[in-house]
Amino acid sequence: MNLAESLLHALKNHGAKEIFGIPGDFILPFFKVIEESKILPLYTLSHEPGVCFAADAAGRENSSLGVVAVTYGAGAFNLLNAATGAYAEKSPLVIISGGPGYKESKQGVLLHHQAKTLDSQLKIFSEITCDQTVLNNPRTAAKDIARVLRSCKENSRPVYIEIPRDLTFNECDEVINAAPSPINPDAVTACANEIFARLEKAENPFVMAGVEIRRYNLETKLSLLARKLGIPVATTFMGRGLLVEDEDPLIGTYMGLAGYPRVTDAVEQSDALLLLGVIFSDTNFGVSQSRINMSRTIVAADRNVQVGYHNYSEIPLENLIDALLKKADKIAAPEVKKPCNPAGGLIADDNKIEPHDIAKAVNDLFDKHGKMKIASDVGDCLFTTLSIQPTSLTGPAYYAGMGFGVPAGIGIQATSGKRPLILVGDGAFQMTGWELGNCRRYGWDPLVIVFNNCSWEMLRTFQPGTSFNDLDDWKFAELANILGGNGYRVTTRAELKTALDKAYSTRGKFQLVEVMMDREAISPTLKRFTDAIKAAKMN
Repeated sequence: MNLAESLLHALKNHGAKEIFGIPGDFILPFFKVIEESKILPLYTLSHEPGVCFAADAAGRENSSLGVVAVTYGAGAFNLLNAATGAYAEKSPLVIISGGPGYKESKQGVLLHHQAKTLDSQLKIFSEITCDQTVLNNPRTAAKDIARVLRSCKENSRPVYIEIPRDLTFNECDEVINAAPSPINPDAVTACANEIFARLEKAENPFVMAGVEIRRYNLETKLSLLARKLGIPVATTFMGRGLLVEDEDPLIGTYMGLAGYPRVTDAVEQSDALLLLGVIFSDTNFGVSQSRINMSRTIVAADRNVQVGYHNYSEIPLENLIDALLKKADKIAAPEVKKPCNPAGGLIADDNKIEPHDIAKAVNDLFDKHGKMKIASDVGDCLFTTLSIQPTSLTGPAYYAGMGFGVPAGIGIQATSGKRPLILVGDGAFQMTGWELGNCRRYGWDPLVIVFNNCSWEMLRTFQPGTSFNDLDDWKFAELANILGGNGYRVTTRAELKTALDKAYSTRGKFQLVEVMMDREAISPTLKRFTDAIKAAKMN
């Protein structure tokens, strides 16, 4: 077995289902092995950010490894922003870069794509990955691969693997999965006992679920725990899309002053708030953190649990939930009141379209045909999902990097086989929307809704009276036909309904509905959010 085959088998054994990549000279030997070995399928797109976003979304979708492979320098540096988003949002992404050959690196001349030094790329990626290796020693490569992949899964963060191109075909041992990092079961039990005692004494216990619940595939266990304890659950903005089954005790998504009062009050008045896998970001708590009594809050994230003044390290979230489930077996759970689903009932008339009309149209579509997985870009399209029925949702709600939506939807369909609904603004579509041109090669047919107000309108809400946020009208619906899909440009609610019905019923090629809106038309959630942020800055 050569080094490349050993790595590919290890990736598959750790849960990877495919590789997204763009070829370049330093990665060509590895791509040759991918193609000929057929150990994992390879999907190539058009630009490095696109393949990184797609791989990131595939990993999020599967609660397992997403894999992206690119060439050294010009390729790897081009995906830095997308990889940074994966690190910030705790996505288990494996970044594979071809590298200069072992022999050529000793020649003492500058190599093309080289920055300052040959290891500049490794140093830069060490800032946005939790583990790294350069496979320059085939005798130790198997152990290095095992260590790095364990780090990726345990920490749910990106890792970096570099393959010198002249070592790709060298003999390499089979990768044996590394033993899990040690865990003290007594510490897990003590931690669970302390948490349980707090929950039992509390008058208003509450659970808030964050992204680590999805990353470690713990939705079923959390739902069971909350139902046994009789404790309601809300998600963070980043956790939107969790616990969407009918039996889940979800009451909504917490957005502080920008959210629904019932959810906000339940969270902020809790005397035992259990935060599971939550990222303490401004998007999750920026409009409300000062109103949460942190002395009554229990935080479990990043393999660490903080209970009052007690800190428990190396407590994986799954082990903690398992221990709490054992304690909860004795409790009979009362019924938890669930929220009403967001309303549909779009009025199909000649009025102009606003974001809440898109939400109603999507809800009508779901009521008629069943829910779809959603991939959303950042901006008002993401805030509009708060008015859409709870369903599987992937979006950059914390790092907020533009361009995620379209390639993320592609990644979701590639890895799951399920047709996604992609929500994206016109600004983000200008960045990565062109990846839809690759759908024809692979038979993907996502349904895409473009929020087109010829503006970076969310940015304008923070800085009104500007012209630098203006965008031109690129007529995306017309371009869709050239890229191999079908495009529909709509300006009224009646046209929106007709286009969505036709787009949903048409399979085999991507369908793009370009929704034209006035610049000042924003969703109610975005308005509440920006108003709350502005008010907080003034205080």
